Amino acid sequence: MTKVRVLLAHNNYTVQGGAEVFFHEVARVLEARGHEVALFSAAEDGLEAPHADLFPEAADYRHGSIAARAVRLPAMIYNTRARDAFARMIETFRPDIVHAFAIYVRLTPAILDAAREAGVPVVLSCNDYKHLCPNYKLFHHGRVCTECRGGRFHRALVNRCCHGSLAVSAASMIEAYIHDRLDLWRRNVSIFLFASRFMAAQTEAFWGPGRVDIDFLRNPFDVDAHRVAPNVGEYILYFGRVIDEKGLDLLFDAAAQAPEVPVVVVGDGPDRARLEARAAGLANLRLVGPAWGADLARWLEGARAVAVPSIWHENFPYVILQAFAASTPVIATRRGGMPELVEAGPHGWICESGDAAALAERMRAACRLPAAEIARMGAAACAYAEREFADDAIYRRLLEIYRRAGV
Repeated sequence: MTKVRVLLAHNNYTVQGGAEVFFHEVARVLEARGHEVALFSAAEDGLEAPHADLFPEAADYRHGSIAARAVRLPAMIYNTRARDAFARMIETFRPDIVHAFAIYVRLTPAILDAAREAGVPVVLSCNDYKHLCPNYKLFHHGRVCTECRGGRFHRALVNRCCHGSLAVSAASMIEAYIHDRLDLWRRNVSIFLFASRFMAAQTEAFWGPGRVDIDFLRNPFDVDAHRVAPNVGEYILYFGRVIDEKGLDLLFDAAAQAPEVPVVVVGDGPDRARLEARAAGLANLRLVGPAWGADLARWLEGARAVAVPSIWHENFPYVILQAFAASTPVIATRRGGMPELVEAGPHGWICESGDAAALAERMRAACRLPAAEIARMGAAACAYAEREFADDAIYRRLLEIYRRAGV
């Protein structure tokens, strides 16, 4: 394929989480191989970036009075300023293809109308379930939920599943009904891209088999940037957000059932204070707060295995790849795309979600395994990450996908 001009679109330019990492990493992989790439995001105060003068303002629906939020609601659903700005960006950059990421609420799928009207094909990387679910998780109030299947988006309001707020749930319900009625996703996107087969299957379950063209693109991941000295440690490590869907209560229950297994929890989040109170009653469990960079690497170096006990359908958790890069096997629950990563080789174990006894037994088993066996699993994990998520592998997939989209 000759060099192509690729316009990448995502809500945020500044990195706030894994979605922004994916956005910038795709740009890096393409630019390193000679392709011309432009990035388009919503405006951010003080942002210095190419084309930032074209970035549109995004509506803030979460703050302000009910009346003020009602006025801003239309721009949250269909941002005409973003559509017009994206049209100018297309005219300025003249891309061969648009690769969009998370664009709902801020840029909104209005920008996809601009691409279609300009005759530019679009591929969309779906990192969460927002194209199906008003709250983007298929999860609320401690349970998995598919009640909006079949266009029954009023269930979001009934369940108050969006941030526990009646106002935000109502707005998200209206957003979903309008996007579905206008068919903004399906009519404008040539290929929907997923990192997990689970999310692709959920999309077909909601929309019907064969309704859209589906392909698979995993996130680029720099193993070298997350590598630590291989070591077989003593404790089971959790690191990440301290919030209900991550399954920390399940992990705490398992720790209570396996008091001989040391457990360390690294992270921060809305449930931290409550879980610190629980941790005080567990002699084998430490909740140490957030850690990044070299501090996180030290915790990984001392771990025997990493636990990912999520009770929601995680799509593509970076923590699993970080564990693999650290030559550490993973214990995960059978949720979302996690089995596709953990069961892809001899580098981890899967437990049924919600089964604290099974998780406790798996943690015991990991601690009983000889250090040489844990080391072999860790080496296999690192080799798997190096093979599957290297830049060259991701680049080949990008070219195949762009070619299929008509470039």
